[in-house]
Amino acid sequence: MSRVTFELNGSPTTVERSARRLSQVLREDLGLTGTKVGCDAGDCGACTVLLDGEAVSACMTSVGSLDRRRVVTIEGLDASGEVAALQRAFLLHGAAQCGICTPGMLVSAAALLRTTPEPTEEEVKDGLGGVLCRCTGYRPIVAAVLSASDPSAEDQPMAGPPAGKAVGARVARVDGRAKVRGTDVFGDDEAPEGALVASVIRSPFHRAEFELGDLDGFVSATPGIEAVFTASDIPGRNRFGVIPATADQPVFAQGCARFRGEAIAMVVGEASAIADLDPAAFPVTWTELPPVMTIEEATAEGAPRLHDGREGNVLIRGHVRRGDLDAAFASAEVVVEAEFETACIEHACIEPEAGFAERIGDRLEVQVCTQSPHLDREELEAILGLEEGAVRIRPTAVGGGFGTKLDLSVQPYVALAAWHLRRPVRLAYTRPESMTSTTKRHPSRMRLRAGATRRGRLVAMDVVGEFNTGAYASWGATVANRVPVHAGGPYVYDAYRARTVAVHTNGPVAGAMRGFGVPQSTIAQECLFDELADAVGLDRLEFRLRNALTAGVPTVTGQVFASGVGYRECLEALRPVWEHARTEAAAVNATARVRRRGVGLAGMWYGCGNTALPNPSTIRVGLHRDGHVVLFQGAVDMGQGANTVMTQICADAVGIEMERIRTRGADTDTTPDAGKSSASRQTFVSGNATYLAGTRLRGQLLELAGASGEAHLELEDGRLIVHNRGATSEVRLGELASDAEGLVAVVQETFEPPTTALDEDGQGDPYAQFGYGAHLTELEVD
Repeated sequence: MSRVTFELNGSPTTVERSARRLSQVLREDLGLTGTKVGCDAGDCGACTVLLDGEAVSACMTSVGSLDRRRVVTIEGLDASGEVAALQRAFLLHGAAQCGICTPGMLVSAAALLRTTPEPTEEEVKDGLGGVLCRCTGYRPIVAAVLSASDPSAEDQPMAGPPAGKAVGARVARVDGRAKVRGTDVFGDDEAPEGALVASVIRSPFHRAEFELGDLDGFVSATPGIEAVFTASDIPGRNRFGVIPATADQPVFAQGCARFRGEAIAMVVGEASAIADLDPAAFPVTWTELPPVMTIEEATAEGAPRLHDGREGNVLIRGHVRRGDLDAAFASAEVVVEAEFETACIEHACIEPEAGFAERIGDRLEVQVCTQSPHLDREELEAILGLEEGAVRIRPTAVGGGFGTKLDLSVQPYVALAAWHLRRPVRLAYTRPESMTSTTKRHPSRMRLRAGATRRGRLVAMDVVGEFNTGAYASWGATVANRVPVHAGGPYVYDAYRARTVAVHTNGPVAGAMRGFGVPQSTIAQECLFDELADAVGLDRLEFRLRNALTAGVPTVTGQVFASGVGYRECLEALRPVWEHARTEAAAVNATARVRRRGVGLAGMWYGCGNTALPNPSTIRVGLHRDGHVVLFQGAVDMGQGANTVMTQICADAVGIEMERIRTRGADTDTTPDAGKSSASRQTFVSGNATYLAGTRLRGQLLELAGASGEAHLELEDGRLIVHNRGATSEVRLGELASDAEGLVAVVQETFEPPTTALDEDGQGDPYAQFGYGAHLTELEVD
């Protein structure tokens, strides 16, 4: 009666009968980490398995209920081959991006196709409805399942494009097979044998003073607990932050907690002891204090100051000014103004933050989900008081980032514990812990005033943006400086002014989330333009077209792009759909009583990279003696496809087929610094660095073979084959001198986007390139 036997992926399996979650037993006891954990609440579906043929959440299934039942995980589907068509379809349609939801999606789709071999689109949506995705928007996933179920669908080959044709071709992700098989390693998928587990003690109050009690007595009285760590155990700097000038967040608060969820201590012990740990039993005494939660409260006279030297709780101010604003508004025939507020938003990555650290001699190795490995390394070295290079960061696959995994999360805790205890230590945030302690999108209040002529020409825009940056700085300075550049949108004005401020409160730390404040200002500006278009009597699309930024025209910072300004083309592409949708909506609304139709339009632009600051990326490329090109690229792929994009660019730059490239992913010991995966920068910045490195390597290979620039290169086992002006020659690579890694040629290149610092009026060239877009929504409301 103490054991339960069930069939797992076709084989009899016996485990201890208990109320433990099936997801935990699969992952921790049986090593089947293809079943992912995102919430432990049955909400996200990442842990979906088949139980007697039905799709269920493994996190909500007790192992005690499994006697004589059948369980199939993604590993079982993959081994049987029955999901092969689905896997191929997911690769072809780009349905596996970050990959954390992919096993759950595939298992759910397999269950659907067993009972409904040729489902409709609605049946596919219903069948996959229990699994959430934060990357794809679901369309590629639905298309993949429909394709896999269609017996008449063409079995498209998976072969790559020919040499020189990789960029622009639709190719399968180079890391896609691991994602669709469930073998891609995420933050909590690996840990050394016998690793201890960490648990962080956090403030239950928005603002409170605290005193720690008898920590030694707590450790000795709690079986399985190895140690407790506090601020006094930090050998280096008890402070971190993504921007050195504003870094202000402690690893552990000292005496006063500034937000609900702030860390004050860490308990480390055996897994069973940490699982049974009651945080309420931790020896700490709290004195709750009145918090300041809004910008008004934080800036009021007499408000408690969160940080010394930041008067009025102001972190930073930003501004851009161009032209005579008063004169421009005086010339305006129509003026509209409005105020908009946006709320704090959680990133909701399906993968909670997770990782482990291990001390190896006088070095520390940290394996963790992160968007910024080299920044993590620098921060941990400062926290631990170590020399440069003493910390190695090995990024795992990232199950969604969206900005929140730019900041440190579990890294300092596992690093500190592993360093002191000389044992590996792991930590995976629970969903509530992730939501409580990590960064959010900035809440904002935007006040805008815009003026135009009766003919619909914009003449003036004035913007004031206030951002609640929470208890610590994080990316608040970036938001305050980026928003003034973007707040007017990709439009032309006679005069423009934008002023922003980031204010500290006792709210959650606000950081980077898909746009660094630009979505907040875009919402306000585009909504205001609808009102302005209506006020001058112009179609909303036509109003935007009349005022769209074009090549050769200065932006609000005075920057002029000779080419690459694609906003007008985006708007024009929507014109036929816009006109048809508006006509259809008007016809429906003429007779509708219960349901009404609407059509919405908005445009955007976004600067790639840092705002008017250095933003380099470095890439290394080498030729191995076995006949492969090795691409050392540290651009973290969190679903956006950096691994594949860099491989495509490298293949074309060298002039070989993609299949001859091996990619070494981000690792601070083996790949140079490609910068953070943020701000839409990697394809442009690291892509250019990859192109430079690949082109230079090609030059070296041509020189080695004595060939001209137009020569065609082929790589086969241990041979470089050169076709040049009707003649063919080859170089036997094994006969050449090679380095310790087996490389017979290696180059490294850095690309720095050409930008300039902004002057006192915010004038200059803040970005080397902007991206442009336009969007349309058809909506029906009951």
